[in-house]
Amino acid sequence: MGIKERQERGREAVGRAILDAARELFVAEGFHNVSIRKIAERIEYSPAAIYGYFPSKDDIFFALAEEGFRLLGTPACVGHAAQPTHAPPLERVRSVFWRLYEFSRDQPQYFALMFVDRSVPRISREYERFAFAREMKQQIVEQLRACIVAGDLPAALDPHVAMRALTVGVLGVAVMRLSQRLAPGEDADLLAADVLDLTLAGLRSGLVLQSTSQGDCPLNRAATAATLS
Repeated sequence: MGIKERQERGREAVGRAILDAARELFVAEGFHNVSIRKIAERIEYSPAAIYGYFPSKDDIFFALAEEGFRLLGTPACVGHAAQPTHAPPLERVRSVFWRLYEFSRDQPQYFALMFVDRSVPRISREYERFAFAREMKQQIVEQLRACIVAGDLPAALDPHVAMRALTVGVLGVAVMRLSQRLAPGEDADLLAADVLDLTLAGLRSGLVLQSTSQGDCPLNRAATAATLS
């Protein structure tokens, strides 16, 4: 191994250590309460050294959020089977939202930062960096439209509203599990499956939804939090 390669690997290792320490501290203490100095102390580096890798604490969060969204969108990265490509449209939709629950269960620190902590920076500041996350959302909308075309969901259903309802249901169980608000002995996996199946059944029934689509995803607008709202 050459000197340059060793240096690159060394830099990657330090960058990884910074991100891992920051993720743990952000989740344990809240993003707002963690300083660059505190991250530096955790890995026994100077604050100046941290700035050599990330210009600011916000940039550290953006790097973690990008990792989190990529883990969410790439099940193979965390040992899960890929979404079934030849399954019926409604089963593909169910798989997408079950994946969101799995992500909350298997990557709780990333999930907490991306979907729970309200003090994190707005990712709209990094519009281009998170283009792939907007594409993920659009793919879900298209899959819901495919369900409507196939007759699995009512023709009058707004796919954006349907996605919102499914997301909120799954996130609700995920947050209850994360915050340890479930009843003793309650199985979060079974509860998440029930909520997902009930929501899909409600959508299929033709129930008139009171909520309406509010336009573009918050990822496309200013003043957004780091969520797939």
